[in-house]
Amino acid sequence: MNHNCKNRKLLILDDFGISPISVDDATNLFEIIETRNQLSSTIITSQLPVKDWYGYLQNNTVADAILDRIVNSSHRIHLKGDSLRPKYEKVNDNYE
Repeated sequence: MNHNCKNRKLLILDDFGISPISVDDATNLFEIIETRNQLSSTIITSQLPVKDWYGYLQNNTVADAILDRIVNSSHRIHLKGDSLRPKYEKVNDNYE
């Protein structure tokens, strides 16, 4: 997986933190982020606050390393307000 990810111009991690991750997977994620750091673009969407990534990744050292590589060179967009899903569910119901 690491080889596949490092050659892509854009990697999107959608809904990061929505399901459990093993310690090994957290280390693999670090390796992917490290390989791509400053070379390629990565988009991470998450409802998990950054402060909670330490507990989620289960390894403070790995969490520090990942955050060090992405936070300092990132653009953060915080969305506020209600979910748009109910609105679009009504639109989709009209097409069925």
